[in-house]
Amino acid sequence: MRIGLLLYGDLSTVSGGFLYDRLLADYLRSQGDEVEVVSLPWRAWARGLMDNLSARLLERLSRASWDVLLQDELAHPSLFWLNRRLKARARYPLVAIVHHLRCREPRPAWQNGLYRRVERRYLASVDAFICVSETTRADAEALVGPGRPGLVANPGGDRLPGTLIPEEVAARAREPGPLKIMFVGNVTPRKELHTLLAALARLPREDWTLTVAGGLNLDPAYVRRIRRQLAQEGLGSRVTLQGPRGDRALSRELMNSHVLAVPSSYEGFGIVYLEGMRFGLPAIGGSHGAAREIITPGRDGFLVPPGDAAALAPCLAQLAGDRELLTRLSLTALKAAQGHPTWRAAGAAIHRFLHELVAGRQAAAPGGPGLRRRRALGGC
Repeated sequence: MRIGLLLYGDLSTVSGGFLYDRLLADYLRSQGDEVEVVSLPWRAWARGLMDNLSARLLERLSRASWDVLLQDELAHPSLFWLNRRLKARARYPLVAIVHHLRCREPRPAWQNGLYRRVERRYLASVDAFICVSETTRADAEALVGPGRPGLVANPGGDRLPGTLIPEEVAARAREPGPLKIMFVGNVTPRKELHTLLAALARLPREDWTLTVAGGLNLDPAYVRRIRRQLAQEGLGSRVTLQGPRGDRALSRELMNSHVLAVPSSYEGFGIVYLEGMRFGLPAIGGSHGAAREIITPGRDGFLVPPGDAAALAPCLAQLAGDRELLTRLSLTALKAAQGHPTWRAAGAAIHRFLHELVAGRQAAAPGGPGLRRRRALGGC
């Protein structure tokens, strides 16, 4: 099958959404499908809207001989109106890969109101959804209603090399010394590193260390704010800003840590929580969004309200001061991650879904091999 994959930027971008797209493309190719990546310039949101007027882009997409076009929903500003014209000219179905909706991120209500209108028009323009979580599925349905063919395909947590056995996890949790905390993610406001630092400032300095692994160039103003906060709170000697890490280096960091803390204001899924849990790290995430689909509070981690350093600090203090609690949560986190579906399982489910969607469309087309009803998978 010939598949187009349209997105902003390129597949090498370091983020959970691009990781999902990249591993999906790899899996589809491994199954014999052809995947052609269509990259649009990643520009400011308002400038992306102008792509809808591009005759060149419309012509390029219309002339493609794909069987299906996957579109990363992140690129919705460039497609929300263009898709309507494309469907009148192209024979293939349009399928959105929905990681999370922009209008669900925290920002002023007037701004999200604008984003919501554009995203609603975009989601209404596609034929089917692939959602990364039940939370994202519900968010999409809240905008355009139920009934579209769709699939919920959770990301896997088994990408990083290496693992630990329960005995190693328990021994690490009982080690004397400070609680070793990992923050993994691009340093942007949505990930709430500032909230984590404010919470740690409430704890004795000798009780913890923090390692931050993630891009430092996506929001330079925010990174400057973080550096000022470190200086003002006197936390510099306890916090290491590493920048992005390769897979093997990140695995080593996770193996040597005690807890993963990324108290995001919103996550469409939260691959990093699952990857940390696979190394036996209890996960601390934000209570808004899909982190609650991964983290069970009090069993394998904690969920805290966005921006609430006062709620986050006691969670960290408990884990630092009670190593038996840390051991229990660590072992439960490891077991939960081991029982989660793999990246290969996600790829296989999407592969089946796309082939059945295309087959159903071809069968229902005039002159096709019989009129067979298109089957809807999942719950989008």
